[in-house]
Amino acid sequence: MDVSMTLWVLTILGLVALIAVDFFIGRKPHDVSIKEAGIWTVVWIVLAALFGVGLLIWGNAQASGEFFAGFITEKSLSVDNLFVFILIMAKFSVPSQLQQRVLLFGVLIALVLRAIFIAAGAAVIANFSWVFYIFGAFLIYTAWKLIQEAMSDEEEDEFEENRLLKSIEKKFGVADRYHGTKLFIRVNGKRILTPLMVVMLAIGTTDVLFAMDSIPAIFGLTQDPYIVFTANAFALMGLRQLYFLIGGLLRKLVYLSYGLSVILGFIGVKLVLHALHESGVHVPEISIPLSLAVICGVLAVTTIASLIASKKQAQKQARDGGDDGDATDGARKDSIKA
Repeated sequence: MDVSMTLWVLTILGLVALIAVDFFIGRKPHDVSIKEAGIWTVVWIVLAALFGVGLLIWGNAQASGEFFAGFITEKSLSVDNLFVFILIMAKFSVPSQLQQRVLLFGVLIALVLRAIFIAAGAAVIANFSWVFYIFGAFLIYTAWKLIQEAMSDEEEDEFEENRLLKSIEKKFGVADRYHGTKLFIRVNGKRILTPLMVVMLAIGTTDVLFAMDSIPAIFGLTQDPYIVFTANAFALMGLRQLYFLIGGLLRKLVYLSYGLSVILGFIGVKLVLHALHESGVHVPEISIPLSLAVICGVLAVTTIASLIASKKQAQKQARDGGDDGDATDGARKDSIKA
Protein backbone atom coordinates (compact mmCIF):
# COMPACT_ATOMS: atom_id res chain seq x y z
CA MET A 1 0.00 0.00 0.00
CA ASP A 2 1.43 3.36 -1.07
CA VAL A 3 1.24 5.69 1.94
CA SER A 4 2.13 9.36 1.55
CA MET A 5 3.82 11.44 4.22
CA THR A 6 0.59 13.44 4.52
CA LEU A 7 -1.38 10.29 5.41
CA TRP A 8 1.27 9.31 7.97
CA VAL A 9 1.03 12.75 9.61
CA LEU A 10 -2.79 12.71 9.61
CA THR A 11 -2.85 9.21 11.09
CA ILE A 12 -0.44 10.10 13.88
CA LEU A 13 -2.37 13.32 14.62
CA GLY A 14 -5.61 11.29 14.72
CA LEU A 15 -4.10 8.79 17.15
CA VAL A 16 -2.76 11.62 19.33
CA ALA A 17 -6.24 13.17 19.38
CA LEU A 18 -7.77 9.84 20.46
CA ILE A 19 -5.15 9.46 23.18
CA ALA A 20 -5.87 13.02 24.36
CA VAL A 21 -9.61 12.26 24.58
CA ASP A 22 -8.82 9.04 26.46
CA PHE A 23 -6.62 10.96 28.89
CA PHE A 24 -9.20 13.73 29.34
CA ILE A 25 -11.91 11.22 30.21
CA GLY A 26 -9.72 9.34 32.68
CA ARG A 27 -7.78 12.33 34.03
CA LYS A 28 -9.44 12.12 37.45
CA PRO A 29 -8.32 9.04 39.39
CA HIS A 30 -11.26 6.73 40.09
CA ASP A 31 -12.24 3.08 40.25
CA VAL A 32 -13.21 1.93 36.76
CA SER A 33 -16.54 0.12 36.65
CA ILE A 34 -17.29 -2.88 34.44
CA LYS A 35 -19.84 -0.73 32.56
CA GLU A 36 -17.31 2.02 31.82
CA ALA A 37 -14.63 -0.48 30.78
CA GLY A 38 -17.12 -2.35 28.58
CA ILE A 39 -18.32 0.79 26.78
CA TRP A 40 -14.81 1.99 25.99
CA THR A 41 -13.62 -1.46 24.97
CA VAL A 42 -16.42 -1.54 22.40
CA VAL A 43 -15.56 2.02 21.30
CA TRP A 44 -11.92 1.08 20.60
CA ILE A 45 -12.89 -2.07 18.73
CA VAL A 46 -15.42 -0.12 16.63
CA LEU A 47 -12.77 2.52 15.83
CA ALA A 48 -10.36 -0.23 14.73
CA ALA A 49 -13.10 -1.79 12.58
CA LEU A 50 -13.91 1.57 10.98
CA PHE A 51 -10.22 2.10 10.23
CA GLY A 52 -10.06 -1.33 8.57
CA VAL A 53 -13.16 -0.55 6.50
CA GLY A 54 -11.57 2.77 5.54
CA LEU A 55 -8.54 0.90 4.25
CA LEU A 56 -10.90 -1.25 2.17
CA ILE A 57 -12.69 1.78 0.68
CA TRP A 58 -9.76 4.11 0.08
CA GLY A 59 -7.01 1.51 -0.15
CA ASN A 60 -7.56 -2.07 -1.25
CA ALA A 61 -8.88 -5.39 0.02
CA GLN A 62 -5.42 -6.75 0.75
CA ALA A 63 -4.48 -3.81 2.98
CA SER A 64 -7.77 -4.13 4.87
CA GLY A 65 -7.35 -7.89 5.31
CA GLU A 66 -3.76 -7.46 6.54
CA PHE A 67 -4.88 -4.84 9.06
CA PHE A 68 -7.65 -7.02 10.50
CA ALA A 69 -5.36 -10.07 10.67
CA GLY A 70 -2.65 -8.00 12.37
CA PHE A 71 -5.07 -6.28 14.75
CA ILE A 72 -6.68 -9.54 15.89
CA THR A 73 -3.27 -11.18 16.36
CA GLU A 74 -1.87 -8.24 18.34
CA LYS A 75 -5.05 -8.01 20.42
CA SER A 76 -4.92 -11.70 21.32
CA LEU A 77 -1.25 -11.44 22.27
CA SER A 78 -2.07 -8.34 24.35
CA VAL A 79 -4.67 -10.29 26.32
CA ASP A 80 -1.92 -12.72 27.34
CA ASN A 81 0.16 -9.71 28.42
CA LEU A 82 -2.57 -8.67 30.86
CA PHE A 83 -1.51 -11.55 33.12
CA VAL A 84 1.83 -9.80 33.63
CA PHE A 85 0.16 -6.42 34.14
CA ILE A 86 -1.89 -7.92 36.97
CA LEU A 87 1.31 -9.24 38.57
CA ILE A 88 2.95 -5.81 38.26
CA MET A 89 -0.04 -4.09 39.88
CA ALA A 90 0.09 -6.59 42.75
CA LYS A 91 3.88 -6.28 43.10
CA PHE A 92 3.70 -2.51 43.58
CA SER A 93 0.38 -2.54 45.49
CA VAL A 94 -1.11 0.05 43.15
CA PRO A 95 -4.27 1.66 44.60
CA SER A 96 -7.31 0.74 42.49
CA GLN A 97 -8.11 4.39 41.68
CA LEU A 98 -4.61 4.92 40.23
CA GLN A 99 -4.47 1.78 38.08
CA GLN A 100 -6.05 3.41 35.02
CA ARG A 101 -3.45 6.22 35.13
CA VAL A 102 -0.66 3.65 35.35
CA LEU A 103 -1.99 1.72 32.37
CA LEU A 104 -2.54 4.84 30.27
CA PHE A 105 1.05 6.06 30.57
CA GLY A 106 2.44 2.55 30.50
CA VAL A 107 0.67 1.88 27.19
CA LEU A 108 1.96 5.21 25.80
CA ILE A 109 5.53 4.20 26.66
CA ALA A 110 4.91 0.82 25.04
CA LEU A 111 3.50 2.46 21.90
CA VAL A 112 6.58 4.66 21.48
CA LEU A 113 8.94 1.73 22.02
CA ARG A 114 7.00 -0.42 19.56
CA ALA A 115 7.13 2.35 16.95
CA ILE A 116 10.94 2.24 17.24
CA PHE A 117 10.90 -1.55 16.91
CA ILE A 118 8.62 -1.36 13.87
CA ALA A 119 10.82 1.23 12.15
CA ALA A 120 13.92 -0.88 12.80
CA GLY A 121 12.17 -4.07 11.64
CA ALA A 122 10.93 -2.42 8.43
CA ALA A 123 14.42 -1.13 7.66
CA VAL A 124 15.99 -4.55 8.19
CA ILE A 125 13.36 -6.32 6.08
CA ALA A 126 13.75 -3.81 3.25
CA ASN A 127 17.49 -4.50 3.02
CA PHE A 128 17.81 -8.13 4.13
CA SER A 129 15.05 -10.49 2.97
CA TRP A 130 16.78 -13.43 4.70
CA VAL A 131 15.65 -11.97 8.04
CA PHE A 132 12.29 -13.70 7.39
CA TYR A 133 14.04 -17.01 8.13
CA ILE A 134 15.10 -15.65 11.54
CA PHE A 135 11.67 -14.24 12.32
CA GLY A 136 9.99 -17.48 11.28
CA ALA A 137 12.34 -19.68 13.29
CA PHE A 138 11.99 -17.41 16.32
CA LEU A 139 8.18 -17.57 16.22
CA ILE A 140 8.20 -21.37 15.89
CA TYR A 141 10.60 -21.57 18.84
CA THR A 142 8.40 -19.17 20.86
CA ALA A 143 5.34 -21.30 20.05
CA TRP A 144 7.13 -24.41 21.33
CA LYS A 145 8.18 -22.62 24.52
CA LEU A 146 4.59 -21.49 25.13
CA ILE A 147 3.36 -25.08 24.85
CA GLN A 148 6.05 -26.30 27.24
CA GLU A 149 5.18 -23.61 29.79
CA ALA A 150 1.46 -24.38 29.48
CA MET A 151 2.07 -28.12 29.96
CA SER A 152 4.30 -27.56 32.99
CA ASP A 153 1.32 -26.08 34.91
CA GLU A 154 3.68 -23.62 36.59
CA GLU A 155 2.13 -20.27 37.37
CA GLU A 156 4.10 -17.04 37.63
CA ASP A 157 3.14 -15.66 41.02
CA GLU A 158 5.41 -12.61 41.22
CA PHE A 159 6.77 -9.99 38.87
CA GLU A 160 10.54 -9.51 38.91
CA GLU A 161 11.91 -6.11 37.92
CA ASN A 162 14.22 -5.96 34.91
CA ARG A 163 17.74 -4.56 35.07
CA LEU A 164 16.80 -1.25 33.45
CA LEU A 165 14.12 -0.62 36.03
CA LYS A 166 16.42 -1.55 38.92
CA SER A 167 19.15 0.80 37.64
CA ILE A 168 16.65 3.68 37.36
CA GLU A 169 15.41 3.09 40.90
CA LYS A 170 18.98 2.96 42.22
CA LYS A 171 20.01 6.17 40.44
CA PHE A 172 17.01 8.35 41.33
CA GLY A 173 15.65 6.72 44.48
CA VAL A 174 12.02 5.84 45.18
CA ALA A 175 9.57 7.23 47.73
CA ASP A 176 8.18 4.84 50.33
CA ARG A 177 4.53 5.55 49.46
CA TYR A 178 2.24 6.86 46.72
CA HIS A 179 1.65 10.62 46.49
CA GLY A 180 -1.54 10.79 44.46
CA THR A 181 -0.81 11.25 40.76
CA LYS A 182 2.63 12.80 41.34
CA LEU A 183 5.49 11.16 39.46
CA PHE A 184 8.32 12.94 41.32
CA ILE A 185 8.67 14.48 44.79
CA ARG A 186 11.47 16.26 46.63
CA VAL A 187 12.94 14.78 49.78
CA ASN A 188 15.70 16.76 51.55
CA GLY A 189 16.17 18.80 48.37
CA LYS A 190 16.61 15.71 46.17
CA ARG A 191 14.14 14.84 43.45
CA ILE A 192 13.10 11.17 43.66
CA LEU A 193 10.61 8.91 41.89
CA THR A 194 7.25 7.97 43.31
CA PRO A 195 6.06 4.34 43.15
CA LEU A 196 3.54 5.52 40.51
CA MET A 197 6.35 6.50 38.15
CA VAL A 198 8.17 3.21 38.78
CA VAL A 199 5.14 1.07 38.00
CA MET A 200 4.48 3.09 34.81
CA LEU A 201 8.02 2.38 33.68
CA ALA A 202 7.57 -1.27 34.64
CA ILE A 203 4.46 -1.60 32.44
CA GLY A 204 6.08 0.23 29.52
CA THR A 205 9.49 -1.44 29.54
CA THR A 206 8.09 -4.92 30.15
CA ASP A 207 6.18 -4.53 26.88
CA VAL A 208 9.54 -4.54 25.07
CA LEU A 209 9.75 -8.26 25.88
CA PHE A 210 6.24 -8.76 24.52
CA ALA A 211 7.21 -6.95 21.33
CA MET A 212 9.91 -9.57 20.72
CA ASP A 213 7.24 -11.99 19.49
CA SER A 214 4.36 -9.68 18.52
CA ILE A 215 6.37 -7.55 16.08
CA PRO A 216 7.79 -10.53 14.11
CA ALA A 217 4.30 -12.06 14.19
CA ILE A 218 2.63 -9.11 12.52
CA PHE A 219 5.49 -8.75 10.01
CA GLY A 220 4.60 -12.32 9.08
CA LEU A 221 1.15 -11.08 8.08
CA THR A 222 2.17 -7.84 6.37
CA GLN A 223 5.39 -6.05 5.52
CA ASP A 224 3.67 -2.66 5.27
CA PRO A 225 5.02 -0.45 8.13
CA TYR A 226 1.85 1.67 8.07
CA ILE A 227 -0.41 -1.33 8.69
CA VAL A 228 1.99 -2.81 11.25
CA PHE A 229 2.03 0.47 13.20
CA THR A 230 -1.72 1.15 13.09
CA ALA A 231 -2.63 -2.44 14.00
CA ASN A 232 -0.30 -2.24 17.02
CA ALA A 233 -1.63 1.19 17.99
CA PHE A 234 -5.29 0.16 17.97
CA ALA A 235 -4.50 -3.09 19.80
CA LEU A 236 -2.57 -1.29 22.55
CA MET A 237 -4.82 1.76 22.95
CA GLY A 238 -7.80 -0.34 24.02
CA LEU A 239 -5.71 -2.44 26.38
CA ARG A 240 -6.35 -0.26 29.44
CA GLN A 241 -10.13 -0.72 29.31
CA LEU A 242 -9.74 -4.41 28.49
CA TYR A 243 -7.68 -4.84 31.67
CA PHE A 244 -10.59 -3.72 33.84
CA LEU A 245 -13.19 -5.57 31.76
CA ILE A 246 -11.70 -9.06 31.70
CA GLY A 247 -9.13 -8.89 34.49
CA GLY A 248 -11.19 -11.27 36.60
CA LEU A 249 -11.93 -13.55 33.66
CA LEU A 250 -8.32 -14.11 32.58
CA ARG A 251 -7.93 -17.10 34.88
CA LYS A 252 -10.75 -18.80 32.97
CA LEU A 253 -8.82 -18.68 29.68
CA VAL A 254 -6.90 -21.81 30.65
CA TYR A 255 -6.04 -22.77 27.07
CA LEU A 256 -5.00 -19.29 25.90
CA SER A 257 -1.30 -20.20 25.79
CA TYR A 258 -2.06 -23.20 23.58
CA GLY A 259 -4.09 -21.04 21.20
CA LEU A 260 -1.39 -18.38 21.01
CA SER A 261 1.28 -21.03 20.41
CA VAL A 262 -0.71 -22.37 17.44
CA ILE A 263 -1.09 -18.85 16.02
CA LEU A 264 2.60 -18.00 16.45
CA GLY A 265 3.66 -21.35 15.00
CA PHE A 266 1.33 -20.86 12.04
CA ILE A 267 2.71 -17.38 11.33
CA GLY A 268 6.25 -18.71 11.77
CA VAL A 269 5.62 -21.33 9.07
CA LYS A 270 4.07 -18.61 6.88
CA LEU A 271 7.23 -16.51 7.28
CA VAL A 272 9.53 -19.40 6.37
CA LEU A 273 7.46 -20.17 3.27
CA HIS A 274 7.58 -16.50 2.31
CA ALA A 275 11.36 -16.46 2.79
CA LEU A 276 11.74 -19.55 0.59
CA HIS A 277 9.55 -17.93 -2.06
CA GLU A 278 11.69 -14.77 -1.96
CA SER A 279 14.77 -16.99 -2.42
CA GLY A 280 13.32 -18.40 -5.63
CA VAL A 281 12.06 -21.70 -4.23
CA HIS A 282 8.66 -22.70 -5.59
CA VAL A 283 6.58 -23.27 -2.47
CA PRO A 284 2.94 -22.41 -1.73
CA GLU A 285 2.34 -19.17 0.14
CA ILE A 286 -0.36 -18.70 2.74
CA SER A 287 -2.85 -16.01 1.75
CA ILE A 288 -4.19 -13.28 4.06
CA PRO A 289 -7.81 -14.59 3.95
CA LEU A 290 -6.57 -18.04 5.03
CA SER A 291 -4.40 -16.46 7.75
CA LEU A 292 -7.35 -14.44 9.04
CA ALA A 293 -9.58 -17.54 9.05
CA VAL A 294 -6.99 -19.62 10.94
CA ILE A 295 -6.35 -16.90 13.55
CA CYS A 296 -10.06 -16.28 14.21
CA GLY A 297 -10.80 -20.01 14.23
CA VAL A 298 -8.03 -20.82 16.72
CA LEU A 299 -9.10 -17.99 19.04
CA ALA A 300 -12.74 -19.08 18.90
CA VAL A 301 -11.92 -22.72 19.67
CA THR A 302 -9.48 -21.70 22.42
CA THR A 303 -11.99 -19.39 24.11
CA ILE A 304 -14.90 -21.87 23.95
CA ALA A 305 -12.75 -24.78 25.16
CA SER A 306 -11.34 -22.63 28.00
CA LEU A 307 -14.78 -21.53 29.21
CA ILE A 308 -16.11 -25.10 29.09
CA ALA A 309 -13.09 -26.40 31.02
CA SER A 310 -13.38 -23.59 33.59
CA LYS A 311 -17.09 -24.27 34.05
CA LYS A 312 -16.45 -27.99 34.61
CA GLN A 313 -13.69 -27.18 37.09
CA ALA A 314 -15.97 -24.80 38.99
CA GLN A 315 -18.73 -27.44 39.11
CA LYS A 316 -16.26 -30.04 40.37
CA GLN A 317 -15.06 -27.70 43.10
CA ALA A 318 -18.64 -26.95 44.06
CA ARG A 319 -19.44 -30.67 44.33
CA ASP A 320 -16.30 -31.32 46.37
CA GLY A 321 -17.19 -28.41 48.61
CA GLY A 322 -20.73 -29.72 48.95
CA ASP A 323 -19.48 -33.16 49.90
CA ASP A 324 -17.20 -31.62 52.52
CA GLY A 325 -20.11 -29.59 53.81
CA ASP A 326 -22.34 -32.66 54.07
CA ALA A 327 -19.63 -34.55 55.92
CA THR A 328 -19.18 -31.65 58.32
CA ASP A 329 -22.94 -31.39 58.95
CA GLY A 330 -23.05 -35.14 59.63
CA ALA A 331 -20.21 -34.89 62.12
CA ARG A 332 -21.97 -32.01 63.86
CA LYS A 333 -25.21 -34.01 64.12
CA ASP A 334 -23.33 -37.01 65.57
CA SER A 335 -21.65 -34.83 68.16
CA ILE A 336 -25.01 -33.31 69.14
CA LYS A 337 -26.55 -36.79 69.53
CA ALA A 338 -23.60 -37.85 71.63
